[in-house]
Amino acid sequence: MSVTLPFSRDDFFTVFVRYNDTVWPAQVVLYGLAVFAVVLAFRRSAAASRGTHVLLAALWLWMGLVYHAGFFAGINRAALVFALIFVAQSGLFALLAGRRKTVVYAPRKDLAGLAGGGLVVLGLIVYPLLSLVAGHRYPAQPTFGLPCPTTIFTFGVLLWAIDTIPRAIFVIPVIWSAIASVVAFQLGVGEDMSLTLSPVVVALIWILRSTAPHAASLKSRLSAIR
Repeated sequence: MSVTLPFSRDDFFTVFVRYNDTVWPAQVVLYGLAVFAVVLAFRRSAAASRGTHVLLAALWLWMGLVYHAGFFAGINRAALVFALIFVAQSGLFALLAGRRKTVVYAPRKDLAGLAGGGLVVLGLIVYPLLSLVAGHRYPAQPTFGLPCPTTIFTFGVLLWAIDTIPRAIFVIPVIWSAIASVVAFQLGVGEDMSLTLSPVVVALIWILRSTAPHAASLKSRLSAIR
C-alpha cells in the first residue's frame, strides 16, 4: 500500500540530527533509565515493578512531548496527535504504577520470558547495530528514547508480566507499530521494520498463553513474589 508522506527521507533523518544535537546527553540518561527498568524487573517484586512502570511512563512522556511535539511536528503536523497518544500511554503506565495490586514483572525462562528478553535486547542493542549496518551514523540515527527502539523495548518488558496485564496497555504501542511500519517501508528505513515483528510476537505469545495448560501453575508458583 502506497501512502503519500508529507516529508521526505532527508527531512526524516534531518529531524534525528536536530534532535540528537539538541538533547545530548539525554540519550545516555534515557538508555540508563531503560537499563534500570530491566534491573527492577529482575527484582521480581511489586515494589520494584512499580518503579519499572514509572520509568516506562517517563520514556513515553519524553517521546510524546520532546520528540513528537518538539521535533517531529516540524515536518509532520500529525506528530501533534502522536504526542497526545504517547502522553496517554505514559498515563496508563503511571496508573499501573499507582494501582494497589500492580502488575509484577519477572523475567523467566518460559516462552514469554525469552521472547520478552529478545525484544528488550532488540530495542537496546540490536536495533542500533542494525542502524549502523544500514549506514546511519550519529547524529543522523534513531537513538534509544525515540519511538521505534523504545516501543520494541516496551513490548519486551510487557511480556515479562506475571499477571494478566490490561490489554489497553498494548493498544497505543500496536497502533504506533502499524504507523511506523508504513513510514519505514515508504522511506526504506530497514531497522524500523523490526518494530513490525514486535506486536506479532506479542500476539503469538497471547495465543499460546491462553491455551497453555501450565499458565495457571506459573502464576501460582510466582505468586509469592507479589
